[in-house]
Amino acid sequence: MTKRELIDTENDKRYVRRDEDGKFKKTVDVGRSLSADKRHDAKNDAKPGQGDKGDHKR
Repeated sequence: MTKRELIDTENDKRYVRRDEDGKFKKTVDVGRSLSADKRHDAKNDAKPGQGDKGDHKR
């Protein structure tokens, strides 16, 4: 699985994953992603760049 990239446009910021062809495979809004992380306790510790595959322990 590829790492998530931060795409920063003038309007918003998004995390995206690309497939083998370089096309966007999955995209998520940064604000929603970070606020969802705060609401849950970490069960698994994800590696850097893989934040949607698990949480980071505080």
